[in-house]
Amino acid sequence: MDLIKFADIQKTLPNSPGIYKYYGGNKQLLYIGKAKNIRKRVSSYFNKNNHSYKTNELVKQIITIEFTIVESEHDALLLENSLIKEFKPKYNIVLKDDKTYPYIVIKNEPFSRVFLTRRKQNDQSEYIGPFTSTFNARELLTFIKTHIPLRTCSLALNQSNIEKNKFKVCLEFHLGNCKAPCVGLQSIDDYKKGLENIRHILKGNFNQIITEYKTKQKEFVTGLAFEKAEQLQQKINNLKDYQAKSIIVSPRLGDIDVFGMSTFEDNIVVSFLAVRNGTITNSKTSSFNTKIEETKEDLLSQSIIHFQTLVGSNAKELILPFPIEFGLDPFKITVPKSGEKKKLLTLAETNANYFIEEMRKKKMLHLNDKTSDKHSLLKKVKEALSLKNTPVHIECFDNSNFQGAYPVSAMVCFKNGMPSKSDYRHFNVQTVHGINDFATMKEAVSRRYKRLKEENTALPQLVIIDGGKGQLSAAAEAIEALDLTGQMTLVGLAKNQEELFFVGDQESLKLGYDSEVLRFIRGIRDEVHNYGVTFHRKQRSKGTFVNELESIHGIGPQTARDLLTHFRSVKKIKEARIQDIEAIVGKTKANLIHTYFEQ
Repeated sequence: MDLIKFADIQKTLPNSPGIYKYYGGNKQLLYIGKAKNIRKRVSSYFNKNNHSYKTNELVKQIITIEFTIVESEHDALLLENSLIKEFKPKYNIVLKDDKTYPYIVIKNEPFSRVFLTRRKQNDQSEYIGPFTSTFNARELLTFIKTHIPLRTCSLALNQSNIEKNKFKVCLEFHLGNCKAPCVGLQSIDDYKKGLENIRHILKGNFNQIITEYKTKQKEFVTGLAFEKAEQLQQKINNLKDYQAKSIIVSPRLGDIDVFGMSTFEDNIVVSFLAVRNGTITNSKTSSFNTKIEETKEDLLSQSIIHFQTLVGSNAKELILPFPIEFGLDPFKITVPKSGEKKKLLTLAETNANYFIEEMRKKKMLHLNDKTSDKHSLLKKVKEALSLKNTPVHIECFDNSNFQGAYPVSAMVCFKNGMPSKSDYRHFNVQTVHGINDFATMKEAVSRRYKRLKEENTALPQLVIIDGGKGQLSAAAEAIEALDLTGQMTLVGLAKNQEELFFVGDQESLKLGYDSEVLRFIRGIRDEVHNYGVTFHRKQRSKGTFVNELESIHGIGPQTARDLLTHFRSVKKIKEARIQDIEAIVGKTKANLIHTYFEQ
């Protein structure tokens, strides 16, 4: 859009708060922004000549401008946030909601169970979270179960079933972890008191529980029940210890959300702390890549709405590193200079700066994104490995299995020294029965390069096999069978010594542990390992895998898992004595398995 055309459009823009949308060719949505004054904000894109390269590129593509007027600046901020998440424009940073964050759920049922879940359902249950750290959520849940007796069974504990004596007490009752509501030893009202205490703990409100325990303790002492009083004292001490680990400021501060911010090149890093009753109950640090020039105030305001939406925060006070005038009117904004709130802000900024430092280290490890630096590294790889050509195209293979079962393979691709994720591939094993790491590697390599050969696609200069001589030999057999020998270099990376093996060589190549080339190759190996493990987990969670045991009539997935957990592989199950199998799954199933493998 040239300036003359914009001058005509400028007159139609309102002097009101709202959001504006930039469209390019084919009605492609390029950017969504918010503004106190739409006309002034949009005009700034076309009237300034000192924009960054990225912003100038955006302006060149703009063909159409649309806008929406809203009542207030805060409404503009909320609308911008929701539209960016829905449409994901090319030039906006996208603050992603990670749907895999865990919740602690208090189930909507008689004698509610309390457990961790990643699935938030519309079932009238109470979901607390999400927790941005799974470890912290599990630790908190373990602490709760240690101090508040809860049932962990999935029995239908309605009043009718309890009165009919359908259940018996289990080991959890004898261990003191449950008061056995299943046989009427705990009333629903008493159980609900425990649930209420759980809610206090999850909200960081320990003082009310401690006060309640102290009142009960006095009653026990008065009744000469000193052992019960001592048990309560231990719980009180544990609660105080847990509270002391979490508290860093006075509980008088109430509920506060804290945001620290740091930047690194085109990345913004925001660290979020949710403080409830003086306790940090949730935290998260995330980085976002900026696409065009945006003020730090705009970026932080978007992050505030994102994190508050993510964790369902109702805090009305925000502790920030600098004031934000636009869009945060409903909140009390504090930019502390000293005291407890300053300590909280410093903690958040420390987390953000630590994240930045880790980004710098990773960048050093994988080198700068500059083409010249990458080319220099690839030349060093060529020299260190005595390759014919510079390896501008590298592929790496790895196998993955679970407790000796369910093998899969993965392949990652690096082009010009950078990951080419569109070329990543995974392979469900098709021709190999049981666990055979060499045969699995051979199948994956064969399938990959048979496909490239048929499609007449360029082959890599270097192929890295994660494994020793056995896996390397298997891969070489696949290459030879495809008549591709000599058209690429195969090298095996042994896991223990991290030494490199070439096909046919007796001696390995050992690079210095801090060698730039070895760091690069290790980085590729780690990438394929992570990619393979992630794929493997997804397959397991979907129940995709079916192994040889499950093909036996009468043997289900749970029995197969029990056997593999004990024997580690199908091969060892085949070789086991029937008595050993019987000890795991019983006589009937053991006979089925023994008969199957004897055929």
